[in-house]
Amino acid sequence: MLDRDEADGAETPDTGDDIHALFHGAPKTTEFRKLRKRIIRETREAIDRYGMVDRAPGAPRQKWLVCLSGGKDSYTLLAALTELQWRGLLPVDILACNLDQGQPGFPATVLPEFLQRMGVPHRIEYADTYSIVVDKVPQGRTYCALCSRLRRGNLYRIAREEGCSAVVLGHHRDDILETFFLNLFHGGKLATMPPKLLNDEGDLMVLRPLAHVAEEDCEAFSRAMSYPIIPCDLCGSQDGLQRQVIKRMLDEWEAKAPGRRGKMFSALMNARPSHLLDPALFDFAGLAATSAADGPGA
Repeated sequence: MLDRDEADGAETPDTGDDIHALFHGAPKTTEFRKLRKRIIRETREAIDRYGMVDRAPGAPRQKWLVCLSGGKDSYTLLAALTELQWRGLLPVDILACNLDQGQPGFPATVLPEFLQRMGVPHRIEYADTYSIVVDKVPQGRTYCALCSRLRRGNLYRIAREEGCSAVVLGHHRDDILETFFLNLFHGGKLATMPPKLLNDEGDLMVLRPLAHVAEEDCEAFSRAMSYPIIPCDLCGSQDGLQRQVIKRMLDEWEAKAPGRRGKMFSALMNARPSHLLDPALFDFAGLAATSAADGPGA
């Protein structure tokens, strides 16, 4: 487990009960220790880089609604945030939340039992959005867009009821890259999931602290910790999703040129408006060369 020194780079071994329950049973291998440290470091980097925590003197303590779907990404998110909080590096209160959307066969007891056993403050909410999605979406079309909107609306409501300042999601680096290419190929715009976003009503932040964390690290971490993964059968059972096409494309690129995903993600953090074509971002019309007559010796 990380202490304050280890989170800054120094090594501290696991000792006795000086760990949060979410990390009980963690593998003792060097490989897992490096994986865990990398996830914690990258999560902390994203929180700091994008100003997710108000650290101004006298600022009230924040409360985050951490959304838990039961997938590998949300378990990794909860563990990373809880670890940072446990070590005094994340001065916020965490409320884990699962929204049971009424999917047939959803194992409704898995997350409540897990969160209770881990001693994590939580709220389980039932809202049958599944029936609405199935009724409204034409046959052959994907459910994702409507499902996401309904889920987000319920999460905003819960956050307000619980006095939270932010809704915290488990989207990782690969989600962000895939969204960028979806917008590029199908939306005709350069845009992706921002790590920090103010909702339309202006009263809640939407945060993505795993923005720098690779999907394969989330998968390896959750598998090593044996967290009870719940698959998303509602969307994952549908064929032909464009996101899956993009994911396969990125996988092929990564296989041919290892490290390609990392390079592309770095590009998203290194935008140059003057080298793109959007006059709303750069004043091309006002750009003018200095006349030779105005130079030295004129």
